[in-house]
Amino acid sequence: MADRSGIFGGDDPFVLARSWLTEAEASEPNDPNAIAFATVDADGLPNARMVLLKEIEADAFLFYTNYGSAKGREIAIAGKAAFVMHWKSLRRQIRVRGVTSREEGSMADEYFASRSLQSRLGAWASRQSEPLASRGRLMAEVARVTAAQGLAPERPPFWGGIRLKPLEIEFWADGAFRLHDRFQWRRATLADSWEITRLNP
Repeated sequence: MADRSGIFGGDDPFVLARSWLTEAEASEPNDPNAIAFATVDADGLPNARMVLLKEIEADAFLFYTNYGSAKGREIAIAGKAAFVMHWKSLRRQIRVRGVTSREEGSMADEYFASRSLQSRLGAWASRQSEPLASRGRLMAEVARVTAAQGLAPERPPFWGGIRLKPLEIEFWADGAFRLHDRFQWRRATLADSWEITRLNP
């Protein structure tokens, strides 16, 4: 498309997404890799929360979570999800929708091992999204887990990566008078080529 140049240029949306994230890392004050991650429950009711994107791969976006959490359960039901990554400092955002799968192999093991000991023990101790009687109860569970797991806990079987392979990616940049620039990359299946369309603001 003739007018898709500058910050929107290139033939690979993942390369483009990484370049935008790299820019944001230099200008965004906190968590430039934060995404608003959306799922739906068994009744079709939407749910959203902030998570930290850990990697933009050659063909997917990856983050880690407790599979027993609300988002983990909802992902397991639907097999689809969406997210928005927004940077106020750049006045840009990326919107993604697609299909999900789990990353439970060596990559998940390596990432878990790279986390602080406190975070690793916390992953074992927290029954994420379930009711909690008190913070004291949580800290007691952390102490119990520390005694049981020691100082080198392995990755819990209920914790790992979520990989989102997109069917749609939209790159959005703020424009004067709310005449924003929007380019949507879309494909019907993961095996198809991308079609790129400029959208009205």
